Amino acid sequence: MILSDYEDDRTVNHIDICNQPDKKAIVDVVEKLLKILYPGYYSDKIYRIYTLKNNMSATIEDVIFHLNKQISIVLKYQGKDDSDSEKMTLDFMSCIPRIRKTLETDVEAGFEGDPAAAGMDEIILSYPGLYAISIYRMAHELFLLGVPMIPRIMTEYAHGKTGIDIHPGATIGDYFFIDHGTGIVIGETTVIGDHVKIYQGVTLGGLSTRGGQSLKGKKRHPTIGNNVTIYSNASILGGETIIGDNVVVGGNAFIVNSVEEGSRVSAKQQ
Repeated sequence: MILSDYEDDRTVNHIDICNQPDKKAIVDVVEKLLKILYPGYYSDKIYRIYTLKNNMSATIEDVIFHLNKQISIVLKYQGKDDSDSEKMTLDFMSCIPRIRKTLETDVEAGFEGDPAAAGMDEIILSYPGLYAISIYRMAHELFLLGVPMIPRIMTEYAHGKTGIDIHPGATIGDYFFIDHGTGIVIGETTVIGDHVKIYQGVTLGGLSTRGGQSLKGKKRHPTIGNNVTIYSNASILGGETIIGDNVVVGGNAFIVNSVEEGSRVSAKQQ
């Protein structure tokens, strides 16, 4: 009965397993990329036998091979020419030094923003917010390169591990700190400035999804300025909503209109 049901043309079927993306392989690439971003922190310690440089060289080669393969598959999967897969892969790998530089600011923001942090090593090794941000920043570069599907698989992997849901299409500035993190949602067209700190349960979302696919490509999520703090369980919704610089949004606030810079917004004021 079950096998015969597979003969029907359903959207939940995809029998051609040789030509669909391999989620496990993509996750493996993500974990190896984390080793490249944070050498010595996410390492499997093989470099105790070989040099760290040689170990990283082997890891980079492995990532290039498997990422290129998965990009080629997803391009063909969506009916596109896969001849650009190698260029996309190499263009992405060339972004790694810039991603590392940006993540260094995120680590600094975490240390400066959390008195409980014993040191930057603790943030890199144990903070779920930085883990989710690290994967987002890689996925975002692939998203900008036009790689389909893989960026979302990456950020949803981080979502499952941390409870933090950041769409790879979101634009996030430097010195970004997520404290605690569980339940945070950052939508696709969200724009976040520099030195922004958000707490658990915050939603930067759209006002309504009833428009469905007709809203694709439109600004549906808010813009957050520089030096903004958003406390737990606040919701800021809508593509026309702009939170100015130096704003503090209190816990449980529900915001659908723009807020002037330097303001303090609380749930009691609404």
